[in-house]
Amino acid sequence: MATQLGIPSIQSLPRFLPKCRSNRHKIGLRIRSKLGEDEEYLIDAPVSAGDGFSFTGGKYSDGPSPSDEWRAQGKFVKAHPVYGYNGKAKDPIFGLTMGSGSQSSTDVFRWFCVESGSSSNPSVVLAHGFPSQAYSYRKVLPVLSQSYHATAFDWLGFGFSDKPQPKYGFDYTLDEYTSAFESLIEAIAPDKFSLVIQGYFAPIAVKYASKHQDKLQHLILVNPPITDKHAILPSTLALFSNFLLGEIFSQDPLRASDKALTSCGPYAMKEEVAMVYRRPYLTSGSSGFALNAISRAMKKDLKAYVQSMREVLLSESWKVPTSICWGMRDRWLSYDGVEDFCKVSNKKLLELPMAGHHVQEDFGEELGRIISEIIK
Repeated sequence: MATQLGIPSIQSLPRFLPKCRSNRHKIGLRIRSKLGEDEEYLIDAPVSAGDGFSFTGGKYSDGPSPSDEWRAQGKFVKAHPVYGYNGKAKDPIFGLTMGSGSQSSTDVFRWFCVESGSSSNPSVVLAHGFPSQAYSYRKVLPVLSQSYHATAFDWLGFGFSDKPQPKYGFDYTLDEYTSAFESLIEAIAPDKFSLVIQGYFAPIAVKYASKHQDKLQHLILVNPPITDKHAILPSTLALFSNFLLGEIFSQDPLRASDKALTSCGPYAMKEEVAMVYRRPYLTSGSSGFALNAISRAMKKDLKAYVQSMREVLLSESWKVPTSICWGMRDRWLSYDGVEDFCKVSNKKLLELPMAGHHVQEDFGEELGRIISEIIK
């Protein structure tokens, strides 16, 4: 119900107001809102200087942050060298110097990884899709940890991993991602491992795997783009690749995170879960500009990568045991042609009737059990 606030008359204002003589002394105050007893505001919250796309003020909570709790479970792994240096990164709209989160690392990129299970157990690497985060595997990790050493990571440009401004160390092309992925695997899985990858990043992983079959124990693809129709980005993602409008829309957390995640399946995310996915877009413009660059790269090269993936998986030289898990309520990727491809390529197909595009988000524990059964 809307609340009307009365506007005080001049007569109701204090007769004597304190004079502001100097700006040298900042006063921090907590003021309780008259609109609700539980709502508070912090005056003079610190803000970043000189960067119109990074934010350190804003809403806060006295309770624990799900995003902070998730970050505390992980660590940063350095992998893939930074090539080229063009000075301090600037945003493509106003030319403002970006904050530290948009700058390339000095030498090697930082990837956020969450590990679960004993390192002496067989290794499983979990790669999220586009756009998402390693957080989507939070329900899968505990299941796998019982028998495996599982590692979920954020791709560059997502979650807590580095998000350099395009043209300042990383351009987010699919070829760059393939090379970067190879560097990451060398760091987190030096020996033989099983790979689980979901969504539009699957062709990148398969391209890597085609050159490193000897390292792969199993390959599990979760709702990958494998037909010609799949190579066309859905409108929800394609809009981020539009000139100028894409750069603007990618700065809107509700479009870049909430709508992008919930439009591809039967999702009704809890607010605390949605806030974890929103956080990168709320704290810095770097996530949005990375999303814009990735969308353009996908729109340009996804078709060729999907075709290459099909050829690899259909080839007689492909020896890695491969399974495809499919959430049947995927609103982005049609099921048409998936079953036929699996029959022709002799790949194991597992259908999840109630899951959408992000299977690990809908049925994480069930997916964990399926993965364990496949690779045991």
